[in-house]
Amino acid sequence: MIKNDINKGFKPVLFVLLFAASAQAQVQTGWYSEGKDYNPSRRIRITVTNPLNIPVKGSPVVVPRSSLPFQNIPERWIGVVDPSLPSDPEPTVAQLKAMGGYVRRKEINGHYVELQVDDKDTDGIWDEIFFMTDLAPKESRNFYIYIDAYERGLYEHQVHASLSNYGRHTVPLWESKDMGWKLWYPHDVDLHGKRAPMLTAYYEYSTNKSGYYMPWEMGTDIMTVANTFGAGGMCIFENPADMESPTRAYHSPFKNKGPFDDTRYAFSQVYNGPLRSMIKVTTTNWNSGKGFYEVEQYYTAIANKSWSIVETKFTKFLPPSANADFGAGIRKIMNEYKAINKNGIAISMGKDVDARIPDEDIGDEVLRVPWQALGLVVKDKFKAEYKAIKNYGENHVFKIPATSDLAYEYMIVGAWSFGQVNNNEKDFVKYMDDEALKYNNQPVVTVHSYEVKNK
Repeated sequence: MIKNDINKGFKPVLFVLLFAASAQAQVQTGWYSEGKDYNPSRRIRITVTNPLNIPVKGSPVVVPRSSLPFQNIPERWIGVVDPSLPSDPEPTVAQLKAMGGYVRRKEINGHYVELQVDDKDTDGIWDEIFFMTDLAPKESRNFYIYIDAYERGLYEHQVHASLSNYGRHTVPLWESKDMGWKLWYPHDVDLHGKRAPMLTAYYEYSTNKSGYYMPWEMGTDIMTVANTFGAGGMCIFENPADMESPTRAYHSPFKNKGPFDDTRYAFSQVYNGPLRSMIKVTTTNWNSGKGFYEVEQYYTAIANKSWSIVETKFTKFLPPSANADFGAGIRKIMNEYKAINKNGIAISMGKDVDARIPDEDIGDEVLRVPWQALGLVVKDKFKAEYKAIKNYGENHVFKIPATSDLAYEYMIVGAWSFGQVNNNEKDFVKYMDDEALKYNNQPVVTVHSYEVKNK
């Protein structure tokens, strides 16, 4: 049976279902075809609207299966077409020889959009169609989801995610070509800076190369986590009046007492590109000494973004009192010279940061980064309260009132002076402002009726 629930967690779009009384009531556009043998006979029109007065580039669009008027569609039968884009011509002989029979042929009535179809709850039924688009200020753009057997179309991966036995324990890694993240510690994110756009995690974990000693062109780990919140971590404020003393899963009273007593973690890869990648962390047996908790977290990387989204959902939330709050934070970056706190945004920036401690065994010198930054965004709807705390090595944290569904999410962002984007204070602060605005005002998707081509 097809389930009709909309996926919980991060939604880069809002949904309005508008089913027209008939196909004649829809905006009509010529039917798409590609090559001599792809002439789909079924489609669903959707409209994506930018609510902002600014342009958005590479905006994530998610269409849940449960929002569609027809859902029983094989995964590889799904295609998305933008009828406003110019169609591809017939490929050259050289292009066919280079890529083989999977190269798309001549298009008519629009252009095929790169996409992925994901099964987030891993039940064998796909849950979401994901693609990205550019939108002008206040623009509404039509797309068609075409339904028919289709074989052609291969896309280079722009993101990556995996689990690995890295450093003698299981470590999740996820990355875009601009920034990389990993959980050396299971709740507090480590950051990997890229010097040029590329995917580097596979090399790192497959060789078990220290992130601090990667080949120069592949970038490097640029931050120490230790007992801080790192580039992003979560917590619980069991006593909301005492923000200096958050409860953290990896720092329970039973730490290092063995897995029967300590907090336990299980990891899984949910999906892996080409446009977004996600890993899941399931935390159980979290005993603070006062409360007991279990939680699921999803960490997502998206193509061409220097940020990752962290979705958090408690499956058990038994605090010592009813007024406990959620929390999220980032560390005070090493050698911090400036911090910004405004409207659910926290930024920490450092100069002349020692990103790698000197290795006395090999006489290696410290890696000094001229400029580095961390950012955290909590959506306005969560009504977060900020505080800079001294505990756990100094951190910038937000307290978030517990939600009725025991779920919340936040965005973590990183940058450094050796990167090719957001590599200085001015550009990074603007990037944070822009991405926070878009995070709080995501495109609206309107789903129209199911249409069958006249025979």
